[in-house]
Amino acid sequence: MIAQRSYDCLVMGAGPAGCCAAALVAECGYSTLLVERDKMPRFHVGESLMPETYWAFERLGILDDMLRIAFTRKNGVQFVNADDKETQPFIFSEFDDHPSAVTWHVERTKFDQLLFDTAYNRGATVVDETRVLDVDFKKSPPHKVMLKLSNGRDQEVTARVVIDATGQQSLIAHRLGLREYYDDLKKAAIWTYFEGARRNGGANPEVTCILHTRNKEAWFWYIPLSDGTVSIGLVGDNEYVLKRGGSPETRFREEMKNCPGLLRRTQDAKITSRFHVAKEFSYITKQQAGDGWVTVGDAAGFIDPIYSSGVFLALKSATMAADAVITGLASNNLSARVLGSWTDAYERGVAPIRKLVRAFYTKPFSFGEFIRTFPQHRENLVRLLVGKTFEGDPNEIFYDMDPWIENLCGQNAPALR
Repeated sequence: MIAQRSYDCLVMGAGPAGCCAAALVAECGYSTLLVERDKMPRFHVGESLMPETYWAFERLGILDDMLRIAFTRKNGVQFVNADDKETQPFIFSEFDDHPSAVTWHVERTKFDQLLFDTAYNRGATVVDETRVLDVDFKKSPPHKVMLKLSNGRDQEVTARVVIDATGQQSLIAHRLGLREYYDDLKKAAIWTYFEGARRNGGANPEVTCILHTRNKEAWFWYIPLSDGTVSIGLVGDNEYVLKRGGSPETRFREEMKNCPGLLRRTQDAKITSRFHVAKEFSYITKQQAGDGWVTVGDAAGFIDPIYSSGVFLALKSATMAADAVITGLASNNLSARVLGSWTDAYERGVAPIRKLVRAFYTKPFSFGEFIRTFPQHRENLVRLLVGKTFEGDPNEIFYDMDPWIENLCGQNAPALR
């Protein structure tokens, strides 16, 4: 049983966004309930972090914990073309010597448990194996939420604010019909884990690798983890990756043969996990806040895994939303205007990442060639890959990239919106 029946804030979902939001609201003295459907710790993909997650970790007070757990340090990003030709790695610290320039590849079971514990340590009531059965939105808060507890019993609680951090389940967005998919980014992913795959090792810094297949219809992520395994995932158009008649393992192995860079890195490796699948995961929520509710993280939208922006945007949206919730609770004004006061600024920061995603999926486009043509944008590109899109002018690179892509593609040039 959950002893308390009413809360200032109820957070649905204990991924990075939910735990961060719950921790920040609770530490300000507001009664906060964080509920998670699965048993913690639970498996999740999304191991590679952007360096700008540093500031959320600093605010949550867990930087020392991140170092203590000894996750693999991530120093940059490297692109590998269809012929196994590697770009010069984009090393984050080349343009910033602050500790935030080096980030992590994380095992999500350990990482998410740390954030779950942090929410508890900041004063939130946290429960796992607890499902949200229904949210009864009232004309004005508090709203009623029906839960199924781990003991199988149903329990109703009320909350002045409900934060939806249910990930791609997007409970509120689905309930209210707010989700919209990006028609040009209907991608699918198949991923698993390898033991014995090649790592940089020694004095060579570990990076996230993005490897193209020969026909450029798909790409692989390559993320070395601290337990000795490497997370490897195949991403491409939904119809291409999940062809009829082919199992996920069959499709994965077929595309491996089509990727010389990956074959070289895994020639002495063995698979240690089952194959996981996600599809049509790029979407946006038309409205991210209403009277007494707000969506954060993947529940508010997801772009694409190409630049590992998922956890960063989850923490960024959670931080911005939590500040709006704290303001609303303090002023007793829980209107959509107040709880959504952060969303315009958030969209301005997300837009450059979305544009960079669309550039990557433009087949004639190559980051290596673009930077060789416009070397003055190397720093700007690294800043985007770091996650510095909420400050300065992150769109500077597109003043040259947009016309360059138009020249490459002619009338078929996509709009990098």
